[in-house]
Parts: sequence; structure tokens; C-alpha cells
Amino acid sequence: MFIPPGFIQRSVALRLGTVTYIEADADFWPAPPSSAVPLLFVHGFGGGSSSYEWSKVYPAFAAHPVLAPDLIGWGDSDHPDRPCTTDDYLALLGDLIDQLCPAPPLVIASSLSGAMMVRAAVEQPERLRGLFLVAPAGLADFGQDPSRSPINQIVKLPVIDQLLYRGAIATAEGIRLFLAQRQFADDSKISDDIVAAYLKSAQQPNADVAALAFVRGDLSFDLAPYLPRLTTPTVLLWGEAAQLTDVALGRRLAALNPNAIRRFEVLPGVGLTPQLEQPGVTVGLIQQWLSELAQ
Repeated sequence: MFIPPGFIQRSVALRLGTVTYIEADADFWPAPPSSAVPLLFVHGFGGGSSSYEWSKVYPAFAAHPVLAPDLIGWGDSDHPDRPCTTDDYLALLGDLIDQLCPAPPLVIASSLSGAMMVRAAVEQPERLRGLFLVAPAGLADFGQDPSRSPINQIVKLPVIDQLLYRGAIATAEGIRLFLAQRQFADDSKISDDIVAAYLKSAQQPNADVAALAFVRGDLSFDLAPYLPRLTTPTVLLWGEAAQLTDVALGRRLAALNPNAIRRFEVLPGVGLTPQLEQPGVTVGLIQQWLSELAQ
């Protein structure tokens, strides 16, 4: 996996399996001050997802303890031969915070992982300093039924799901098409290194298990009932051209809790992953939120 200069990959054994994660190299950067808020960067779900998703953002925050894990089933972490459940991932996120963060962190997460972090914050708010969430959605929000989509029906068919994954998802052409259709508004921003990083993750042994569980909707839930219970200070960032989870959905979710959700930022001309499409803007917004939390 691509690792930016000044960062190293480590691993930790947790209940669900061994997780690899990126952190700042102590031999390269000065030690963060004890008052620095830890930053936990959590990638979203989808074919080839991994901590690479945040690799153009977290180098700007080396003055903080930075952690960017690959979730179980993704990237370089363990890939079980059985799919993880939503509860599995919620437990994993809690373990990552407990084991790796020296103090309650600011969690920066995207899409379904961001929705899961809302649930984690509702259950144990003392674990977190704040949330910065990019297009968080449970994908079954406000009663939506993800099982009705054509692709969902196809990946429920034995054998066909494997053929689809290997022939249409875990290929360079499939990854590039997925990024262009689902994650980027401007496909000229899809560089070869982005495709290569997603492809490497998608071709890991058993990578299809987690990816197909996600596509089938097995991990989906309705985020709406959890948001009114959120007390952790939160910023939501949404690409104006985000597919599947559009801005209208984001505004509707944000309106459920204007006390905890301090800001709802919309980036024009950006898709589902501004952290890859507009990393500089994303860095600036996270820095602004960090400053506000410090006050």
C-alpha cells in the first residue's frame, strides 16, 4: 500500500483480527505535544477501499498523533473468510480508539464508516473529542431499502457474485469506472496511483467477502434514529455531486440534530470523496474544526 513520506505502517492484534494502520514516523517528525488531539482517519466501504483514501490529507496533521487503519476485510488488514457484521465493525472501531488513541480523538470518517461512528458516539460519547464526517449515511436511511437495487439482487446470486467481483470490480478498468461513476465528479482527478491503490486492496485474498457484503446491503442501517441522540460536536462535509447519498439526504440528516451538528459544508463540483478529489480544501476544513474544538 502507498505510504506517504514520514509515515510508517504498523499492526495490532484485536478481537476481530490483525489490523494494519498508518502512523507518523517518530524518527521523522518531532513528538506531538501532550495537548495535541489524536486524529483517527477511517476509510469508507466499497471495492478497494483502504486507508489510502486519506493519504492525501493526514500528512498535513503530523503535529498530532495520526492513525489511519485499514478496517478488517480491507487494505492490508486481515481478511476473514466470513463477512463482518455492522456490530463487528462497531466493536472494531471501539477497540481501535481504546488501543491506539492516547486520548479521546477527533475521528475523521467517510460514508458508511461515518454513520457507524455516529452510533459509536451515541453509545459512548466520552470516547470521542469530535467528529468530522464526509457524507455519512447508513444507506437505509429514512426507510430506504437497499435490497431493491439491481446490483444488490445480482450479488445475492451464488457464483454470479464471484464472477462479477473478479471480472467487473477487482480490475483496473472496473476500479476506474467505479471511481468515475460513484466517487469523483471530475474524473480527470482519478490518477493512476489512486487506481493502483484501490486495485491492490481489491485483489487481496478474500477481499470479495467484505466488498460483496457491503454491496448486498448487509451492513446498511437507518442512521436517522441515531442522530437526534448525538451529543459529540460534529461537522458534516458533503460533495455537491455525491452519488447515491446526495446533498438533499445530507441536509435532511443534519436537520435532525442542529445542536450537535455544528456545520454542514457543501463543496461544489465535488463527488463522494473530497479527501481524494479536493484534499487541500478538506485539510483546511479539518484544521478549522480542530481550532474550533480547541476553543
